[in-house]
Amino acid sequence: MKRCLEKKGLRKKIKCILKTIHIFYIAFFYSPFFIPLRKFFWKFDKEKKTVFVGLSGGVDSSVSALLVKEKYNTVGVFIKVYQPEIVTFCWRNEALDAKKVARQLGIPFVFLNLEKEYKKNIFDYMISYYKKGLTPNPDVFCNKFIKFGAFLENALKHVADFVAMGHYAQNVYNQEKKVFELKRGKDQNKDQSYFLSSINQEQLSKALFPIGNLEKKEVREIAQKHNLLTAKKKDSQGLCFVGKVNMREFLKNYIPEKKGNVLNLKGEVIGTHTGAVFYTIGERHGFDIAKEYKTPNTPKMFVVAKDMQKNTITIAPRDEKRSDTEENDQKVLEQKEIFIQNINFISIDDFDYSRTYQTMIRYRGKVVDSKIEKISENKYKVIFEKPQTAVSAGQILVFYQNDVCLGEGEICM
Repeated sequence: MKRCLEKKGLRKKIKCILKTIHIFYIAFFYSPFFIPLRKFFWKFDKEKKTVFVGLSGGVDSSVSALLVKEKYNTVGVFIKVYQPEIVTFCWRNEALDAKKVARQLGIPFVFLNLEKEYKKNIFDYMISYYKKGLTPNPDVFCNKFIKFGAFLENALKHVADFVAMGHYAQNVYNQEKKVFELKRGKDQNKDQSYFLSSINQEQLSKALFPIGNLEKKEVREIAQKHNLLTAKKKDSQGLCFVGKVNMREFLKNYIPEKKGNVLNLKGEVIGTHTGAVFYTIGERHGFDIAKEYKTPNTPKMFVVAKDMQKNTITIAPRDEKRSDTEENDQKVLEQKEIFIQNINFISIDDFDYSRTYQTMIRYRGKVVDSKIEKISENKYKVIFEKPQTAVSAGQILVFYQNDVCLGEGEICM
């Protein structure tokens, strides 16, 4: 039995070593450095445009590449992003799946290392925001600086005319206005226009979203019909460089803990926490409430405010069983208006401030009618028709006109 286990352990080690060698081989010989040489062997139709498709190793990007191949010369590209050493999420498996899909589709494959760019623009930005007590949105910045930043630049520098990604969003050219418009994806449950709200007109003009007019179940059906190896693969969850992890525990590797008090709406100390920087408005886990303030009927408590200078967080219930006093206290926390900065307009030169727009203060949040006023060159006021709660500074507010995503702004303190 022992000898059998030893053999299995040895096989596992050998398999891991071979996989590592394979990855190093892919990273070197399939890097963009060799594209000028390799493109002479790519059997491309000179009459067609060329598209570099981001292949993540998942079903959405696989089907995107399949659909692009029907109309364009297609190259599959796996983007290697920065990953901290403490993370166990294995990007190597995703890279190997991406390469297998490219082979299955009969398209060239490129391994693009963007670790430096990702660490600078996404990872370092995220840590710095949390240190300030802000709630960042790395997925929005990833699209702006990586997928439609460094990746797009690299693709255009070589032989590409466009880049394509497996996002559930639509890129429509408005003939009347002579601009490209970013529209919501057909699948409202999967719509990712929120995360694409920071890209500009130039980036959008070079972007394709092949599955934007499909629903998720249709994407799965297409993958199964063509026997793609990712057809039944589960969707990835969490941040792309850490996978599905407890963000608070992850941040503790970079930000020291600092014990502080948990307050109720009356300002009374009712518990403790490990540091205000680790909590986002709307969270309901990770803090301790003293026994004397707990009863069998105590409702779920959420973080509704935090004071970075005093290192305190304030919690309150958010359900229909609040007492009249709690209901009145809760109204104090509702915000009728907020401020945003660093605004980005995707397809509008002259923004009409007299109109009512639809806004979202978080991904998959409720859409609320709002007015937008310009305060200064880089500051705007957003006035909600219905007061909003759990508004987090640092997060992105996205504004729409019907199904068209017009742009975004960062929520200020």
